Order: sequence, then structure tokens, then C-alpha cells
Amino acid sequence: MSNLHTEDVWNTIVTIECELESISYQPAIQFLHLVDQIFSTYISTSQVSKLRNNEIEIEDTHPYLQKVWHSCLEIKELTDGAFDPWALPGGFDPSGYVKGWAADQISDQLIKLGAKHIQVNAGGDISVRGGKNADTPWKLAVAHPSIKGEISKLYSITTGAIATSGNAERGDHIIDPQSKTIAIGARSATVIGPDAGISDALATALVVSGRDGASWFSKEELLQYSCWVVDRHTDTTWEILRK
Repeated sequence: MSNLHTEDVWNTIVTIECELESISYQPAIQFLHLVDQIFSTYISTSQVSKLRNNEIEIEDTHPYLQKVWHSCLEIKELTDGAFDPWALPGGFDPSGYVKGWAADQISDQLIKLGAKHIQVNAGGDISVRGGKNADTPWKLAVAHPSIKGEISKLYSITTGAIATSGNAERGDHIIDPQSKTIAIGARSATVIGPDAGISDALATALVVSGRDGASWFSKEELLQYSCWVVDRHTDTTWEILRK
């Protein structure tokens, strides 16, 4: 048996699951809506919206926003600028990092409450802990980028994260920070690693850079990350695997 909850927030669905029937998800739900109030570009009174409109400075924002800001700076450097929330239309938009980051925060909250087997799916950015049970890893599917309902790849992950970016669900929506046009590096990119926020951002960056992004994974900070990428204009794929 598992305790499953779905929450409609951030213009998507967040699903939280763990093995403890008695656990309350209320703190996690409150956290999700706090994240929305801080980071949503659709809410005019959010701190990110005020930051984009030059109504406040980063030093005056919530500690969560300051932490995400600095993490985005680090990932921008790691991806040679392919992930650049400051170059998006309207100004700073950390949406390509925040969902994964928030999923990890909830997983860690539930660990502190005594849960051992956790899955948090934040609109496709997934954070897991401890396997489905002590003997079985979580089975996580990657949707086919062009055939609705089809699965391209299946991963087994006990603890860690997986994130996919591309045009399968929302069409062409990822912007190349340098050209300011639709990203054409890859049709779909999936990243697996220990941190869901970084996995989320790397997947977005790979859609921008395509095969050029393979070099990032030789950097010391990313040695625990793997990826699987579908080329933009062909049906060919490439991947980097870690043991």
C-alpha cells in the first residue's frame, strides 16, 4: 500500500507518494504553494515577477529565491551558458530548475518525517528515495518525443532524480539564450543524477546545445550524471552512462 496525493499547482500536477499511510502531506502542500507564490512568472505579485520588473533586488527576496538564483548561476557556468535564466524573455525565469529543486525539497522533508520509499513527480521532474520498497527500485518511463502514449526508455532508480525536457508535451517552448529563438539542439533530453534541480536544468540545456553538451559531463561537478538525448532532426539518439 502507498499514500498517494496529487496537487494542482504551478500550472501542472505534482504527485507525492510514500509508503506511510499515516503521514500528513500538508507541510509539502503548503511548501508547493509557497514556491508558486515566490517563483511563478504568471503571478504578478510573486517575487520573481517583481524581480523581473525591477521592483526588488535579489538581496531583498526570500532565502529560497536567493538559493535558486545562485544555483542557476553555477549551472549556467557548467553548461557554458546553454542554461541561462537571465536571457529568457522578460528577464530572470528559473522555471527550468525550480520544479526539480522543489521535488527534492519535498523528498527530503518526507525523509525527516520517517518515510523511506518516496517518489515526487513535479510535472515530469522526478525525485525518488529508497526504491518502491526495500527490494524494488522505482521504474521511471521516458515518453516518446513524437508518438503520444509511447515510451522510449525505462529507467530503474532507487535514489536520485530524472528529468526530461523537449517538445513532447508542450511543443517547442525552450528558448536558446543566445539566439533568442526556439532551441534546436535536441528534440528531447533526459538527465539522471543525484539532484533533481540540476537534472532539470541540464535537460533544458541539452535541448539547446544538443551533442555539443556532451562535454559538460566530463566536468567534475557532473560526473554522477547520465543523459539520453534524441537529435532534433533525425531519429538517432546518443547517451552518456554512469555506473
